[in-house]
Amino acid sequence: MSQHLLQINNVSKTFALSKGRSLTAVDDVSFAVEKGSICVLLGPSGSGKSTILRMIAGLEAQSSGTIALKGAQIDGPARERGMVFQAYTSFDWMSVGKNVEFGMKINGVPAKERRERAAHFIGLVGLSKFIDTYPSQLSGGMRQRVAIARTLANAPEVLLMDEPFGALDAETRWQMQELMIEVAEASGTTMIIVTHDIEEAIFLADKIVFLSSHPGRIKEEIIPEFKPAKRIRNKEELLECPGYIDIERKIMRMMREEGQH
Repeated sequence: MSQHLLQINNVSKTFALSKGRSLTAVDDVSFAVEKGSICVLLGPSGSGKSTILRMIAGLEAQSSGTIALKGAQIDGPARERGMVFQAYTSFDWMSVGKNVEFGMKINGVPAKERRERAAHFIGLVGLSKFIDTYPSQLSGGMRQRVAIARTLANAPEVLLMDEPFGALDAETRWQMQELMIEVAEASGTTMIIVTHDIEEAIFLADKIVFLSSHPGRIKEEIIPEFKPAKRIRNKEELLECPGYIDIERKIMRMMREEGQH
């Protein structure tokens, strides 16, 4: 996972306010994301995590700096960058299968291939039994699985997730975290995930980019080196790893320092 897929160089974002004032949300941020890796953007509220993710998605334009995917500058949304939001985004009048097929249909994928790909990714997120079910009949966690399957079915090179499990109860949340490790291992998709949950960040990340409080600057890049060479697939194993408590304590201290600014 040493090849850089995405490069963020000296990126800043300033929003114009009323009466000629402005607000700098992100200031001179640079980092790289390796192909096939899970990169987590972590930091306190107001650190610009979601703004950075939206710029990578092409939903916001940076004020300065460059963002490039495989060397090509990002200047708007594109299929190779799929976004999953915290809010559930399924179409209630379509079955799970039709929801997952929807993006492929818009992109002109033939019906047979759409069905096959939809079935594959619905199976990957553990919803094969619910392919003909409507989203309103599903739990919140299951609806978020539908959104993940739909995004993956469009074959993005980078999966972008903004607090994807923030609205879920604790049990469903850790189940979804474990699912994302399974999906990453099975699909090889590069992931960038925004969270403010320290335990979630440590569990999911191959690399954590920790951002300072407003304006967002990189305080530190953290590699959870206590993990074995292979990704940890369940939370209990993570909590038992020698070194886990040390990195959690370090990040909590950083979070507390930023909260006092």
